[in-house]
Amino acid sequence: MTPKRMTRRDWMQLLGASGLAAGIGAVGNRSQAWADPVQRKDAPKGVKVVGRDHAPARIVGGKVIQPERELVLLHETDVLVVGGGPAGVVAALAAKRAGAKVTLVERYGHLGGLWTGGLVLIVIGHIVSGKKQVCQGIGEEMMRRLEKLDRGIVNRKPGVNPTVDAEALKYVMVEMIMEADLDVFLHCWGVDAIMDGNKVCGAVFESKSGRQAILAKTVVDATGDGDVFAAAGAEHERRKYHAGLVHRIGNLDRVGKDAGQLDKRLLGSITPVPGVNWVNMHGPDIDALDVAQLTDIELNARRLIWKNVETVRKTPGYEDVYLMETAPQLGVRISRVLAGLHTLTMNDVMANKTFPDVVAVGGAWSGDHQEWQIPYGALVPKDVDNILAAGRCISGERFMSDLIRVIPNCFITGHAAGVAAALAAKDGCLVRNVEVPKVQKVLREQEAYLG
Repeated sequence: MTPKRMTRRDWMQLLGASGLAAGIGAVGNRSQAWADPVQRKDAPKGVKVVGRDHAPARIVGGKVIQPERELVLLHETDVLVVGGGPAGVVAALAAKRAGAKVTLVERYGHLGGLWTGGLVLIVIGHIVSGKKQVCQGIGEEMMRRLEKLDRGIVNRKPGVNPTVDAEALKYVMVEMIMEADLDVFLHCWGVDAIMDGNKVCGAVFESKSGRQAILAKTVVDATGDGDVFAAAGAEHERRKYHAGLVHRIGNLDRVGKDAGQLDKRLLGSITPVPGVNWVNMHGPDIDALDVAQLTDIELNARRLIWKNVETVRKTPGYEDVYLMETAPQLGVRISRVLAGLHTLTMNDVMANKTFPDVVAVGGAWSGDHQEWQIPYGALVPKDVDNILAAGRCISGERFMSDLIRVIPNCFITGHAAGVAAALAAKDGCLVRNVEVPKVQKVLREQEAYLG
């Protein structure tokens, strides 16, 4: 049974009852009963639980065996988008606008992926030939919304790579998702694919509610790591690349003109918030699918960040600078990459190759080369049906990794995957058989640029 979701009215009534909607939060505004546990009548209510809801894993013959069990059906949908980063959020919005019932699932408690949780705040890779912006559509709509917010975005002008504020962006994404009336589940980690023969029919998720299933007519894997298409058995490549941890430092507006000299890399780059910079880190190459390596780099990065900030603070004039935040998400740049019907190559880019099934156009790091087309085949697995890749895990050779993974190019592949998934669900066909001209038409209607 699908759980009842709270509406905006439900939330406002709840907040009003608690005093939050009216801004009542100070202790001085509360009654004495609030502070006295003996007088309070709103203590947590409990339900006694005895026994297990499923058989546990057991040791059998020296091996750990997980028994077969029936999973709770959490939800059913037309399009299931797994991963709420830039690619996933845009895919979900695009699919909804194309007329599908859409469900978006994200493993963290916020949207935006590495753009927000990883504090990768600069928007780079959407400009070519100096000033032409090729990444448009729903991602560009997010940027326009950030422009309307105080401290939402900085350096938003033609030919320049702007920087966003993570909290403003989280807010904008929530607003867009809620306005679209999507079904959303946060704190859900996609752990398996649901298969009917060679066809993906949904995904299995692990959360505080246990292990549950969502069934779907089509699936978009926007996990970044290709978790769902890998679980489905799609051919892919597993790559090592450098990872790091981003942090923000504050009080830079208190540094005087006569302050001592520092390595500029310790100070990072500006953000929309005065006095706050974001500082990138380029760590070693790791296998981002190896939990031991992920743990090691996380622990060591946090130690290094603290020491670096202390170095800054010991420099004359920088005494008030402090470590404001370390990113809750490790900055993984690449891991799994799909083997698709078409594999993007750097030769394609440099030759300005065009494709009849173009569904997106990518940009350059600093506008120093021409636009490049992304064909639909780069999103479609060779050997598994009814799932599309979006974001950094689409099909591309290793030299394409740094172009494919940047935020704007995640926007546009997510946009294409969302529209295609919606049309396949509506037409009752496999995603590999969707009519690409129809996809292109809807993408243009949604303000995407296809060349």
